Amino acid sequence: MQQPVADAVTADGVIGTVTTEDEKRRKHRLWAKGLLGFFAFISVGTYIYNEYYIYLSVYLWFGLIYGMCLQYGKFCFSSAFRDLFAIRVPRMLVGIVIATLLFGAVSAPITASGLSTFHAAPVSEHAIIAGIFFGVGMVIAGGCASSSLYKTGEGNINALIVILSISVTQALFADVGGWANAFVPESWTQSAAEKGLPASITVTDGWVDQYLAGYVWNKPALTYAQILGLPNDSVAGAFVGNLFVGIMLPAGILLAVVYVVYWRKSFLNKRKKAGKPVSGIGTELAGYWSLIIANKRTAIAGLILGIACALHMLVIQGLRVKFGFKNAGVLLDRIGWDFGLSVQGTVFDPGYWYVTTQEAQWVGWVLQKMGIENLDNIYFGFVNGIPNPAINPADWMSLALIGGAAIMALYHNEFKFKKPTWETAMWSVIGGFFMGIGARLGLGCNVGAFFVRVANGDASGWLFGLGMAAGAYLGVKFFNWWTERKLAKEMASCGL
Repeated sequence: MQQPVADAVTADGVIGTVTTEDEKRRKHRLWAKGLLGFFAFISVGTYIYNEYYIYLSVYLWFGLIYGMCLQYGKFCFSSAFRDLFAIRVPRMLVGIVIATLLFGAVSAPITASGLSTFHAAPVSEHAIIAGIFFGVGMVIAGGCASSSLYKTGEGNINALIVILSISVTQALFADVGGWANAFVPESWTQSAAEKGLPASITVTDGWVDQYLAGYVWNKPALTYAQILGLPNDSVAGAFVGNLFVGIMLPAGILLAVVYVVYWRKSFLNKRKKAGKPVSGIGTELAGYWSLIIANKRTAIAGLILGIACALHMLVIQGLRVKFGFKNAGVLLDRIGWDFGLSVQGTVFDPGYWYVTTQEAQWVGWVLQKMGIENLDNIYFGFVNGIPNPAINPADWMSLALIGGAAIMALYHNEFKFKKPTWETAMWSVIGGFFMGIGARLGLGCNVGAFFVRVANGDASGWLFGLGMAAGAYLGVKFFNWWTERKLAKEMASCGL
């Protein structure tokens, strides 16, 4: 029972009591306002110092929106597949698919206008294999890359461990060589050597370097519009190729399969109990619609995410035109932060929502400062760089995402520090390891390799998603086996 802690005057002038829960809620909302004020102070202060910092602030404020949306919609790919395969509940998966559709609908006009900052990824079976690694990892860890960020904002220490594990794994894996080179096909080594990369990039000394330059880069980067022979930045290409063929058709088929396998039986049983018709096209359409609207909260969050992601592209592209550069590496060099730029003078600057790469840069930057060379590989040295996290645009986005989730959690009184046990911490590390491997093999995570790519008509997006689903299924099966094995041991120790 709640205990009163003080008398208070309510909004209508009536004297009442404030409970401990009321006081907790009030303090949480003060913290939420304080965090929001802190981000505003950072944006205003840095802009006054140098107008170039507005570019970083754009990443910051969109990151804040992403964090709020993720926390509100409980947007988690791990939960989506785990619930589907473990307890046959498809609500979260359906919510994510609907969110992807909504994002695609908002992205299409941006693509047609030629103002999109999105770039397609190479298409091949490597995306499926990468997705399998990632799917296994996110189920084992209990959260995907994006959900681990927002859960960190809710005070979940396990989620923070997952982020650290993904980041460390990526940074170390990107530079792995030596014994790993024994597993590199000769064709990869030869093809990588022929790419003419700068001498500072020791391309034939690293497994991932040879995988990228000798294999992945040889695959075509295609959107569905391009597959159909349509210009990507045309109305037909963006709406017919990318949106209709690339998103709406496969999403519709996926939802239909989910409806038949996981939803239809329970829906018809409910109608039968209510005395309503259980046959006919009208009934089936009603059932399909009930599936689509089953997770309104995730769908609403997805709509806002889609709008925000599209606006993010527009604003970033506008600032690039205004300041006269195509990559933030030029901006950082202009304001005197040139340490950690790639050999091309670039840094990771996607121009839209992305996670995992910037977190890996944190680790790469720390290792470089410790004297461990990290700028001699393709991942950091040739493409993304390892700039100081304090002025890395994508880092501002991830940190603000955590902050946005914290603001939303605090405002709704859902913030709570959750300490890990040794067992959950172990699973977080192992799951993060698999996700880190999958993210590097797939050139992205559940956001960058699936959500954003599918929504922009990238043909590799559904391949990663297929692998991710297969990996999640394997992860669920593993945990079922582990749980049963653990329970059997406990019962045996009790003599049962």
